[in-house]
Amino acid sequence: MLKHVLTAFVLLTSAPALAQLPDARMEAQPGDPAHPDTVIDFGDPQPLTIVTDAGDIEMSVLFADTDPERARGLMFREELADDAGMLFDFETVRPVSMWMRNTLIPLDIIFLSEEGEIVKIIGNARPHSLRQLLSDFPVRAVLEVRGGLTAEREIMPGDRVEHAMFPMPETDDAPSEEAGDAPAEDETGDEAAAEDAPEDTGAADTEE
Repeated sequence: MLKHVLTAFVLLTSAPALAQLPDARMEAQPGDPAHPDTVIDFGDPQPLTIVTDAGDIEMSVLFADTDPERARGLMFREELADDAGMLFDFETVRPVSMWMRNTLIPLDIIFLSEEGEIVKIIGNARPHSLRQLLSDFPVRAVLEVRGGLTAEREIMPGDRVEHAMFPMPETDDAPSEEAGDAPAEDETGDEAAAEDAPEDTGAADTEE
């Protein structure tokens, strides 16, 4: 009898706390981006290049830059080609988190700075997982590709993604100045460069 009373007490005292938690198992309603029957038009795939020490990787990716597109992501897709993926533009630089709700296949999640630099990789994120996958750094975008691709193609933090949303990298093609016209060296230049140097951007992770 005492055991039943204690069990009832635990359930009653836990109920208010449980009621405050979002029910992640709640099915999406028709019209919701997470509903399988909702049609989200991402438009035509766009060209994207991942620049690595091992060579450039040419891809053709879908572009998600609206709330419904970002909410849908790669849900319900049964396969993903090696040269395909999805690029999420969050429009501002901020910490972000991703999850694998309604995602049927493993994905590699690549977090990108405003310049397109890879700052973190989460490899082989588990299908259907509701775990929050954090950027750990302020980022502008996320690129999702087939699970395992980053390890196979030696894609690492510090590599760069080229796409129309990112500024083009500076080139060394500018004409050199005449020696006599060279500006005087600023003594504070090295100190300013040290202060502006980026912090360690992290390493690739594999979701456990």
